[in-house]
Amino acid sequence: MGKTILLHACCGPCSTSSIERLIEEGYSPVLFYSNDNINSEEEYNKRFDNLKIVAEHYALDAIKDSYDHESWKRDIEGFEGEKEGGERCKRCFMHNLKKANEKMHDLGLGLFTTTLTVSRFKNSKNIFSVGRGFDGFEEIDFKKKNGFEKSVRLSRELGLYRQSYCGCEFSMRDYEKAD
Repeated sequence: MGKTILLHACCGPCSTSSIERLIEEGYSPVLFYSNDNINSEEEYNKRFDNLKIVAEHYALDAIKDSYDHESWKRDIEGFEGEKEGGERCKRCFMHNLKKANEKMHDLGLGLFTTTLTVSRFKNSKNIFSVGRGFDGFEEIDFKKKNGFEKSVRLSRELGLYRQSYCGCEFSMRDYEKAD
């Protein structure tokens, strides 16, 4: 395999096509699950359990970060009322990418990226603008090359739990209003 890259994985479904693309492009991904924005530890663990299914499918290890929703809430404080895609989300990206960057350094790696760009609900330009503040960040838009559609198909094939919101209570609030 090629260059080792830490892949910040928000969940199993988003990691599927992201892993395939990295491998196709000559990378050797190391999965790092860190998602403090998830509003309950039960949901956090459920998403990690599905990431483990994906990791096993691709014969990769998945590193699980400790769950710290309170630190995430401090990082987005004052922006709870923002709509999905606004400043709250940018602060969330900052929180997650900072933790991924720290893990990249802990592991002695030089590159990292995130599965967050595969979602059609996330603005990759916003993620990239945050990511540029960290050394080693690789700007890869996993939505490209039909990444989102592939993730949906692969999730079905692997029987994965596919959530309908990012995980935070504020995103869930917006999702429930839309129903």
